[in-house]
Amino acid sequence: MSEPKHQIRALYTAATVTVYQAYAPEIGLPAVQDGRFPAAWKRERMTWIKPSFLWMMYRCGWASKEDQETVLAIEITREGFEWALRNACLAHYEHGLHPDRATWRRRLKQAPARVQWDPERGLHLQPLPHRSLQLGLTGEAAERYAEEWIVSINDVTALAHAIHAQVKDGALDAARQLLPAELPYPSGDTLLAHLRGQPATIQYAMASVSGYRARG
Repeated sequence: MSEPKHQIRALYTAATVTVYQAYAPEIGLPAVQDGRFPAAWKRERMTWIKPSFLWMMYRCGWASKEDQETVLAIEITREGFEWALRNACLAHYEHGLHPDRATWRRRLKQAPARVQWDPERGLHLQPLPHRSLQLGLTGEAAERYAEEWIVSINDVTALAHAIHAQVKDGALDAARQLLPAELPYPSGDTLLAHLRGQPATIQYAMASVSGYRARG
């Protein structure tokens, strides 16, 4: 069966959701050590969190891009994650979803979070037909993220390198075995109704926390 076009996939527990970010070592390593971002992390900037591991790999080039050499798996509260979604605005104007462009611009300017639906990525980082959530946090949302929502921060750079090595060797089955399990989990329409890029069945997808933790 084909994937729904719009989907959120992430590891989860009853209380937390895992998202990914990549930073330079001078930010990423202290964050892992202390369980919170260091002073060098700029709260006034928009920060983007990604529930999809492979989309993070696409963004950071398997932890090879400058200032993205340290990949973090960040457990945040589901309560905080869903607060951000409920208070987010779609990052682009969508006819039929927003009354007009002026209304959308006002909402976007006022919203503490924004959502982009970008093509999900495969093991070769090629675009797939279905979409992956990118959640941008600013203002109140960024402050809550840093101070309230983070439960744990883990360095998964070695995992990124291990999966990439298997992909380069053509061992795709072995690479898939290492990936965090991200399975669809439907949540109904209310949480994401205002964030649909176009008419589609949107599911809120999360997987058991047994993903990367069980393997690393």
